[in-house]
Amino acid sequence: MTDTKKILSFAVELGDILLRNGAEVYRVEDSVLAILNAYDITDCDVYVLSNGIFASADETTVNASSMIRHVPMYPMHLGRIAALNSLCREVCAKNISIDDATKQLEKCKKLPGYNLPVMILATGIGCGGFAYLFGGTPLDGIMATVVGCLLRVFLYFEAKMANSKTVTNVLASIFIAILAFSMAGIGIPIHSDKIIIGSIMPLVPGIPLTNSIRDFINGDYLSGSIRLIDALLTAFCIAVGVGIVITIVQIIGGGALV
Repeated sequence: MTDTKKILSFAVELGDILLRNGAEVYRVEDSVLAILNAYDITDCDVYVLSNGIFASADETTVNASSMIRHVPMYPMHLGRIAALNSLCREVCAKNISIDDATKQLEKCKKLPGYNLPVMILATGIGCGGFAYLFGGTPLDGIMATVVGCLLRVFLYFEAKMANSKTVTNVLASIFIAILAFSMAGIGIPIHSDKIIIGSIMPLVPGIPLTNSIRDFINGDYLSGSIRLIDALLTAFCIAVGVGIVITIVQIIGGGALV
């Protein structure tokens, strides 16, 4: 393996992991180019989409190398992005060899997320806070906290079924709405709409929507469009899931619980 190919492979792999974990397109492009330029590879081209990386280096020499990566959209992991940014700075400063950086890259790739109990607690508190923020009563906030905790458990087990993102969002929204209306149905004095609004917040595609706007501002219209479509599709799935339950409740109870 030539040095050019080794460096390009490392740079693209780092960009791949960045992109998988929610990094912006311009950040991935800048990181890959910075690593290549740090090793005096200036005859290079890097083109990044929200789900793909195309890169080539030293095209006019015998060491010519190119790579194409398909990058599926994965759940966000900002901790990995921070670790990879730090690694990229070390590589560009030449404080670490490519071989050692590759080993460090593998460690960054395997950085664990938060454990389930912490995620359950955080999701519950977040949902309860949003329910209260959007005009709910303290009791609404407490019930939304319960729903949020149960939602995180539901998502944990649902992830093991390997369903598509679309199916997951629809099922999770249905689950939230059923719990909210069930609480109201057994006589708890709550506002089911506030609980639903607060509880769907963990599903709302805030980061993809923000990244799509950043991509548009930076002139990456194709990547921005892809992320925007993904965000809108997620929002549509949430609306469909909640809408199904609301429609059923209206048919059965005349809308008394809505």
